[in-house]
Amino acid sequence: MSKETSLELVLNFGPDGKTSIPVVTQDSKSKQVLLLAYVNKEAFEKTIQTGYATYWSRSRNCLWTKGETSGDKLKIKDILINCEQNSLLYLVEPARTNTCHTGRKSCFYRRIKNGKLEFI
Repeated sequence: MSKETSLELVLNFGPDGKTSIPVVTQDSKSKQVLLLAYVNKEAFEKTIQTGYATYWSRSRNCLWTKGETSGDKLKIKDILINCEQNSLLYLVEPARTNTCHTGRKSCFYRRIKNGKLEFI
């Protein structure tokens, strides 16, 4: 096993910058996973510039800064990248209690138990 020695950031957003990569977003204090979303080059650069989580909405085909309309902004505390540089982890400080558009703290509020869906 060799240790990686390069610290060059090589995120592959494709030749046009529109390829999206997954981002797990986690509360920096509680470590609770809040949501899974995607970023393209534009969303990633806006996140870096503003210090707030901005994603690429694949369903609406546009930039989406979390909390822009709801007030549930996510302040970036740290950004981690996986070993293959094809996914990110945003550690954030939520501005308010709820992150999910359903009014819950996390988008992960259900589980599958014994093949059935239930609320956590």
